[in-house]
Amino acid sequence: MTLDSEDAVKKALGINSFREMSKEKMLAFAASMPDMANEVRLKLIEQIPGFQKFALDAINAAERTFKETTSNEDKRGERLHESMGDIRESIKAQLANPNISEEHARFLNDKLTETGTTEAESQKDSRAHDAKQADETRKAIVTLVGIGLVSAVILAGGKVMLGRGPQA
Repeated sequence: MTLDSEDAVKKALGINSFREMSKEKMLAFAASMPDMANEVRLKLIEQIPGFQKFALDAINAAERTFKETTSNEDKRGERLHESMGDIRESIKAQLANPNISEEHARFLNDKLTETGTTEAESQKDSRAHDAKQADETRKAIVTLVGIGLVSAVILAGGKVMLGRGPQA
């Protein structure tokens, strides 16, 4: 369905005026942008108060969420590394005991190897999680671009600047 007029967009959003749009209506407007004719989209972006800021805030929120998630994952990885280091030190101290039995030494060596494996698997999982989060953030931003938020905001801004003519 192509929304080819301002009235068609208002009807699709269930609003009477673009001047008093809630955040929910802004999101609905953004989601409906691919269905709008280019001229209508650009005209509406220019006249909807705060829409350009709304679009940029949405992108910033996606970036902020990604940074916070990766920071938390980094901290979790550091805590695991420290814990595993403590376990390894304890095992090494026990292995240094000259009276340790061969059977107990093998058991401790197996546990030492196990700590390394556990930490390596955790790092692998963490990297996979980070990659997934990065992908989700990229998808969110690409979706915003895909629905025309960023490109339309840039085009609208450029069109406004072109309409003003050369500045002295």
